[in-house]
Amino acid sequence: MWSKLFPSRFSLLKTFILIFLVLSFVVRFILFIWSFSETDTSFFNLIFTFLIGFLFDIGTISFFALPYAIYLLLFPSRFSGSIVDKFLTYFAYSLGMIIFLFSFFAEITFWEEFHRRFNFIAVDYLIYTYEVVKNINESYPLPLLLSGILIALLLLLFFTKRKNIFKETFYNQTTFKEKIFPSLLCIIIASFFVLFVKNINAEQFKNRYNNEMAKSGIYSFFAAFRNNELSYTEFYNTIDENTAFDNIKQKLDESNSELLFPKEKQIYRHITNSDSILRPEKKPNVIFICIESLSASFLNSLGGDLNITPTLDSLSNKSLFFTNLYATGTRTVRGMEAITLSIPPTPGRSIVKRKNNLDLFTIGEIFKKEGYERNFFYGGDGYFDNMNTYFGGNGFNIIDRGRGFLLDSNIETKRTNIEDDEVTFENAWGVCDEDIYSKVLKEADKEHLTETPFFNFIMTTSNHRPYTYPEGKIDIPSGKSREGGVKYTDYAIGNFLKQAKAKPWYNNTVFVIMADHCASSAGRWELNVDKYRIPALIFNLENIKPKKIEKLSSQIDVFPTLFALLNWDYDSNLFGKDIMKMTKEDERAFIGNYRNLGLLKDKKLMILSDQHIVNYFEWETDNDDLIIQDVDNEMLEETISYYQVADYLYRNNGLKIK
Repeated sequence: MWSKLFPSRFSLLKTFILIFLVLSFVVRFILFIWSFSETDTSFFNLIFTFLIGFLFDIGTISFFALPYAIYLLLFPSRFSGSIVDKFLTYFAYSLGMIIFLFSFFAEITFWEEFHRRFNFIAVDYLIYTYEVVKNINESYPLPLLLSGILIALLLLLFFTKRKNIFKETFYNQTTFKEKIFPSLLCIIIASFFVLFVKNINAEQFKNRYNNEMAKSGIYSFFAAFRNNELSYTEFYNTIDENTAFDNIKQKLDESNSELLFPKEKQIYRHITNSDSILRPEKKPNVIFICIESLSASFLNSLGGDLNITPTLDSLSNKSLFFTNLYATGTRTVRGMEAITLSIPPTPGRSIVKRKNNLDLFTIGEIFKKEGYERNFFYGGDGYFDNMNTYFGGNGFNIIDRGRGFLLDSNIETKRTNIEDDEVTFENAWGVCDEDIYSKVLKEADKEHLTETPFFNFIMTTSNHRPYTYPEGKIDIPSGKSREGGVKYTDYAIGNFLKQAKAKPWYNNTVFVIMADHCASSAGRWELNVDKYRIPALIFNLENIKPKKIEKLSSQIDVFPTLFALLNWDYDSNLFGKDIMKMTKEDERAFIGNYRNLGLLKDKKLMILSDQHIVNYFEWETDNDDLIIQDVDNEMLEETISYYQVADYLYRNNGLKIK
């Protein structure tokens, strides 16, 4: 049977398949040992995890084996062992092995960062090769690793040749009839996986780590490449559209708001916050610092014990400090989406990276109506993650470290470069935080001379692998740990505020500081609530006393809260609400990833997942466990309404400026 499955001409293909299966098992076993404490290790679940993984490995290798199997079938036998045959065979075999070895190494590093197999993030990283390759080079000994891959390749070639496998492949009497069965088998297996097997079929367990280990990394990568957007109406639970809009309009209804299009599928409304005598409008400059990957647990003032954020801990006592606020997602672009559009997360990739994301109603539009200049600062090249297109296409000026990547020709905005002589330190992701703040100070000085108020959106980068920053600034050496990145980020904010205080515009400037997402979202559950909790504060606001606000709230609420504190009247297309006025019933947070959409209320979490799956949990705050509960139908309808309306507005131009 074995000789029928792999006749002599197919000896190399057999070796190719077996090497892949062995390497894939080794990687899966490494991930299992690495995440042993988080994995469901009950006997049958563990066996099924590896069994499902093996089946997906078979599907994966069938795609690689298929072209060579067809080649072996159709290549004339009389030319077997010819120069052409040897060249093509050696080349294909070596290329395949390089792909396997590199992907397995990449899987290990990807797991270290995200605790997942390849997903749409890996696909995005393939696009931004400059940042990713440089980041890998700065984070790992890349020359050593590449040398290791080359040595492994040479050893595999030596092993294959030593076993006379090349000789068996080139010199044999295999007939065309004998070649049909193995070739046909490859075609059948590959076709079956293309037509009937989806990556989600690997997810047969309650434990997320078992689900991830059951997958094959390469298969997951191509699954994400084929589909990184999900249709809400096709994959998620829905209700009548009019009912969904009625529910959300009711949730957004406040005494100071009035719907502008009450009979349409819109949430546009007018918000009144001012009073000509008691609450006149204020128009201070606004500087918003969006901090890369800053979990609440890093701050002593939010329960941490690392002592690495003295600046932010000090500011927490001088600010409106939101202690129970949650990010909507796990990536920077998701945070930007939540902050600027004030919208719950929609399935798939962030709107920042999608098509049809220009001329949207963002918080920048409200600043524009109030006469503000709007600027987006980024220490790298903002072409990364489509940031320049998104911000530039929605009315912001761009200040970034341009490397020649141009904006779309249909976007009209001012772009200012961070020049070489303005840079003291730079890594894969851009200039250090001190350098970006120096540029902010310089541009703020220019804006101040024009007497035009400014809104500056600053995206930091230093708290990102490889965690490198200028030496001598803090007591943790550069490039050693996440804690070092956090402490330097905190140091840079303190240094920035110290310099800002000497500026003539400081007293008339409000500072808003908030994370884009947590440092890690990985855990046993698809959504681990505590790994979405982030710090947020509003500082230096005139006549506002410091206060800790413990209300459950979301990233999307911070700027609507600021607008209320500034007593602005404005038209709004935002889902966010004024946290200061929230009642207990109003308190909620939206958390999600590209497939799972959650609504958190009063320690209850409703999760909508693709394939029309719904789960309802009691959240145990002391250990971040989720205890399954019978579904609360009222909360389910509320959850569906939020996400269905958000998705509807995006897909039907309801987020556009009217």
